[in-house]
Amino acid sequence: MSFGECKVYNDGSHYIAIPYVPNPRKKKWKPPEEMIVVKEEGVSATEIIETDNAENPIETHEIIENEVVPFGEPENTDKPQDVSVKKAKKERKMTRKELFEELYQKHINVKKSKRKEIIIEQMLPYFKDRETTYLYVTAQFERKQRNIICRRVRMTRKINLAEFNYFCTFTYDDKKHTEDTFKNKLRGCFKMLCHRKGWKYAGVWERAPESNRLHFHGLFYIPDGTMPGELKEKRDYNTKKHRMQTTYQNTYFNDRFGRSDFEEVDSKAMLGESIAYLTKYMEKTGEKIVYSKGLPQYFISDIMDEDIVCTIGQEDKKLLLFDDFTCWDEGCYIGPVSPEVIQQMRKAN
Repeated sequence: MSFGECKVYNDGSHYIAIPYVPNPRKKKWKPPEEMIVVKEEGVSATEIIETDNAENPIETHEIIENEVVPFGEPENTDKPQDVSVKKAKKERKMTRKELFEELYQKHINVKKSKRKEIIIEQMLPYFKDRETTYLYVTAQFERKQRNIICRRVRMTRKINLAEFNYFCTFTYDDKKHTEDTFKNKLRGCFKMLCHRKGWKYAGVWERAPESNRLHFHGLFYIPDGTMPGELKEKRDYNTKKHRMQTTYQNTYFNDRFGRSDFEEVDSKAMLGESIAYLTKYMEKTGEKIVYSKGLPQYFISDIMDEDIVCTIGQEDKKLLLFDDFTCWDEGCYIGPVSPEVIQQMRKAN
C-alpha cells in the first residue's frame, strides 16, 4: 500500500513523511477577549505653588511633559517653598493578553522565575484574586514556550530542506545609520538580492548584551557569481573571546552599513551549530526568525511501501524513509530524492 500526498521534511539526518489525513473538524470560533482599562501614573499637567505660607502664593509654575514653565517672576526667592504636585493617571484600553505581552517584553532580560513574579504583581489589579492571576500568567508562559518550540521546529525544517553556504553577521556604523535606517535598508538590500540574484536566508535580529547594539545573524544561500563586492580577509581583536581572530568581510556591505562577517558553511556539523546559534538568540530575546520567500517546511510526494523503514512518532503516525527513496507527484515518477528533484516537487508550509 502506498501513501499519497505525504508532506516530507528533513530533520537533519533523515527524511520523514507525514501521511495525508483529512481533517473533518471545523475551526472553533473564539469570542473576543474582554477589554480592560490600564491606568498609569505620570505627570502631565500639574501645578507647583511657591509660598511663604499656604495663604500667600508668590510663584506659580505649570508642568507640561515634565518641563517646568514659570508664569511670572518670583518676588522673593529666599522664601520657603510649599510644593504640591498632582499626578494625572493615563488610561489605556487593551486586553489582558496585550498587557501580558507588554510586560513580558519589558522584563525580557529578567530571570524567568523573577519575571513571572513581577508580571503577576503588575497584573493582579485586573483579576479577582491572586490565584486567578497566577493561573492566567502561568498559562501565558506555557503558551510562549509552546510558540518558541514551534518556531524552532519550523526553522529547523526550513533550513534542513534548503541549501545554505554562508553564516553572516551584519552590524551598523553610527556614522552611516541609525538603528531604524539600518534595519530598513538591510531588509531592502536582502529583498533585492533575493529577487534579482536568487539569494535565500533565515536569520534573527539580536542586541549585543553589553553595548545593546542591534545586529543581524543569518544563514544565507549565495549562488556562485552573485556575491556583490569582494570578500577580504581581516585580522582583528575579539573583545568577547579576548583573542585575535581572522574574519572575512564584504566590501559591499561594509561600505553601506558598517561591518559584515562571512563564514563559509561547509559541513552538516557546522550547519547544526549555526541552527543552534540562531535558536539561542530566538529563545533568549523572544525575537522571531525572519525568512526569505521560497523556504518551505515540506515538499509533497507519494510514498511507496518499499521506501519506508518504519513508523515513528506519536501513535506511529509518521514514516521514516530510506535516504534514497523515490519521489512521485500525483502518480508520476520524478526520481530518487535529491536537491534537484526536490526543486521540482510541490511545496507546503
